[in-house]
Formats: sequence, C-alpha cells, structure tokens
Amino acid sequence: MLHYYPNRGEVLLCDYRGFKEPEMVKVRPVIVISPRFRSRPRLCTVVPLSTTAPDPVESFHMTISFPRLLPEPFNAPFHWIKADMINTVSMDRLSLIRCGRLPNGQRKYYQEKATPEQLAELESKIQIALGIKQRG
Repeated sequence: MLHYYPNRGEVLLCDYRGFKEPEMVKVRPVIVISPRFRSRPRLCTVVPLSTTAPDPVESFHMTISFPRLLPEPFNAPFHWIKADMINTVSMDRLSLIRCGRLPNGQRKYYQEKATPEQLAELESKIQIALGIKQRG
C-alpha cells in the first residue's frame, strides 16, 4: 500500500488481483497518469506496462524505456503501454517497486518517472483508445 499520493509519471506496482479477465488480473508495473484531485484522495489513475507486445499492435499502443531497467521480473529494455487498459484504482493497490537493500539493511526502491515527452505521447494514445481522437 502506498502512503503518499504519487506524482504524475511515477512508475509503481499495481496489484490487479481480484479484477476479472479480460481485465488486468496480476501485479504489474504502471505509470501514474492522474494529478492529485483533493475530491478523490485515495484514488489514482494508472496505465499498465507490459513486456509482451500486443497482438495486433494498435495505434493506441506505444513502447517506453527508462534510463534504468526495472527490477526482475520486469527488467526488459522497453515496455509496451496498452493505453486502452487505463484504470482508476485504490491507493491500496499501489506500491513502490522494491529492488534490494542498502548496505545498512534498509529497503531500496526503483524510482523512475516518465518524461514530459513520454507523457504527452501517452496522453495522445489514451485519447485514441477512448475515441476522443481519431486513429492516425
């Protein structure tokens, strides 16, 4: 469970267990796409990341990479964003991504964010997925 409201573009883990297929149903890295709304303090909108290419690849899909690889088992050189799979989830489903321990024994966490350019492209893909913007 996350104990703070994440920043837009932050990469976290989301536990989708309890959803029903064909919805996302496992733990998966996500990118936070919503700003903090005071009227919904425990909700956050995210888009999942996948190491598996969609079949078929559509105009609302995109790839993304980060300066540092995510920890195993998510350590692929790039990830697919499936912008048609956006969800608003409880903060109880979100957590930081653990990536080992520091020399003093404290947990170490993966901390990366999507760039403003990546977020702009993602917003465009979400608009296509929702039918707000024409495919092209």
